[in-house]
Amino acid sequence: MRRDDAIAMVGRSPPMRVKKTAMTGPLAGVRVIEAGEMVAAPYAAKLMADLGADVIKIERPQIGDRSRSRGPFPGGAAHPDKSGLFIYLNTNKRGITLDLESARGSKIFDRMIARADLLIHSCAPSEMGRIGLDFARIAAINPKLVMTSIAPFGLSGPHRDWRAEDITLWSAGGACYLNGARNHPELPPLKAYGYQAGYQGGAHAAAAAMGALFGVARGGAGQHVEISIQESVVAIIEMANTFWPYMRVVATRYGPKPVQPLDSVECKDGWIFLCCVEEHQWRQFVELMGNPEWAAEEIFNERFKRGQNWDALRPLVAEWVGQQTVQDLYQKAQARRVPFAPISSLGDLVNSEHLRARGFFVDVTHPVAGRFKYPGAPYQLSRTQWEIRRSAPLLGQHNQEVFAELGLMGEDLAALARDGVI
Repeated sequence: MRRDDAIAMVGRSPPMRVKKTAMTGPLAGVRVIEAGEMVAAPYAAKLMADLGADVIKIERPQIGDRSRSRGPFPGGAAHPDKSGLFIYLNTNKRGITLDLESARGSKIFDRMIARADLLIHSCAPSEMGRIGLDFARIAAINPKLVMTSIAPFGLSGPHRDWRAEDITLWSAGGACYLNGARNHPELPPLKAYGYQAGYQGGAHAAAAAMGALFGVARGGAGQHVEISIQESVVAIIEMANTFWPYMRVVATRYGPKPVQPLDSVECKDGWIFLCCVEEHQWRQFVELMGNPEWAAEEIFNERFKRGQNWDALRPLVAEWVGQQTVQDLYQKAQARRVPFAPISSLGDLVNSEHLRARGFFVDVTHPVAGRFKYPGAPYQLSRTQWEIRRSAPLLGQHNQEVFAELGLMGEDLAALARDGVI
């Protein structure tokens, strides 16, 4: 078949066939197309791929997903197929390269979405129309398709066209301010490490997309799901959203707490979170400390006074806590029904006996990066379990396999590659 004939057939050739060996899990049979970079869209698609969906990840020819350039890298040297971030986010996916901005790439893309159940993308709202991601056009090709668009600030409003990285979104969502310190100008707002805003956007996108897919399964039409990453962050900052309208109080990590102890304090081998705001809890903690004389002072005799005078109380508590080990203090407090909590380091988590017993961390062997431990799924299903079936794809690893399913083979692929389409 000539190349032009093959391209002309896009849109009318048979449905894609998925290898049955790859289709296990509760989402077996669900076809997902992912056109996203970095974290949000890839994480949403990963959640589905780990549950058995057939996810085809589209990357830019020769360049790939931007996350391939982000570490950590084994040995420290950057390599597009060794990025720990990319490998974690893209397990269980088949990967292809395709230029969605080219006419031939757009035709191939249309053929793919014609046979898919879900399209997840994170293309900028200002570029969606230019590359054919108009939902009315998509729905005309596949009325049952769910299209999930993830954007920094959503697809409407005055900020819809703003670009943003994780630090911008974590700040725009209010989380950095919560990590600030009101009345402590020497302590600036802080961003959590990594791409936390992207993960929140991805998790919300997966949940919303599944709801839309369930509607299709019940006989409904496909629909357009839009996700604002900023709103995903705002939605999770918990009581901070109600402190202001209820009390005109701004919640920050060093903001005033009406009751105490409710704070992180350092032990001699790590940190522990003290929580004993009920009177019976405080009494048990005082006994655990050996009933020091200062605990009987009037300024500490009830929880609101302890909150008002925490600046004076904290050093006294910290001096005693600093002589204890985390686990010993935690166990003794728990025995007295005082809800203290060890603050886990990353080393603590990776080596956790409990997480090991639950099989949370999994070993993934990648053909280039090697064998490393990665986080697994934070859930267990009794009948249709998640699993890691394949490592993250190399750039364009499944081009031949996927395009063969589309009726493009041999010389056609060589021509598409030569012209930069794939």
